[in-house]
Amino acid sequence: MKRFWTAVDVTDDQGIMLDGKPVRTPGRVPLLLPNAALAEAVADEWRAVEGEIDPRAMPLTGLANAAIDRIAPDPRGFAAGLAAYAESDLLCYRADSPATLVARQAAAWDPLLDWARANYGVDFVVTTGIMHQHQPPATIARLHDAIAARDAFELAALAPVVTISGSLVAALALAERAAEAEAVWLASELDSEWQAEQWGEDDLAIPARKARRRDYEAGVRLLELLR
Repeated sequence: MKRFWTAVDVTDDQGIMLDGKPVRTPGRVPLLLPNAALAEAVADEWRAVEGEIDPRAMPLTGLANAAIDRIAPDPRGFAAGLAAYAESDLLCYRADSPATLVARQAAAWDPLLDWARANYGVDFVVTTGIMHQHQPPATIARLHDAIAARDAFELAALAPVVTISGSLVAALALAERAAEAEAVWLASELDSEWQAEQWGEDDLAIPARKARRRDYEAGVRLLELLR
C-alpha cells in the first residue's frame, strides 16, 4: 500500500490520525498508545513513510499492533511463552574450553545471574555443554511471576529481547535497569562473536545478524519509551 495521507496527528487519547481518520490495528482496533512519548514516536514512523509502506521501517507500530491484538487479550498466556525461556536460559549453558571463551562467558553472564539471584532470591543450575538441565522449580516460578507482572506493551517490548538473546534473565535485567541494552546484546552474541573470531565471519550470517539487531533495538526502544 502506498502513502495516501498528508497529515499525521496524535489525539488527546494517544491515538494516531491520518488526515483526520484514526489508524487501526490489523484487528481493526483503534491504535491507542499508553503515553504521549510513544504516540509521538509511532506518529513519526507514519510521517516518515515515502511511497510504499514498509513494515520493517515501522517497528514501533508493529510492536504496538502486537501488544493490542495479540497480547492484550491474554497477557498471562503470552507471558508464559516468554517464561519458558527460564528453563533453557542462555546464561546457564557454558563452554568447557578453551579457557579464554570460558572466562569471557563468565565475565559477561555471571553478573546477570548474580543480579537475578539477589533480586528474586533464586538459584540456577549452570552447566557445560548443550544437554538440557532442569532449573529449580522455585526459580522457574519466580521468573514466571516477574515476567507475568508486565503489561501488554511491556511484554511486546521484551518479547524480541527474550527470543533474540535466548535469556529471560537478561531481558528482566534490562527491564529493571540492572543492565544496559548494549551489554545484553553483546552477551547474547558472545558465542557467535567467538566463532567469527576463530573462523571468520560467515557472509550468509551477516544479514540475519543485522535483522536480529534491528528487532532487538526496536524492543529496547519501545521499553525506553514506556518508562
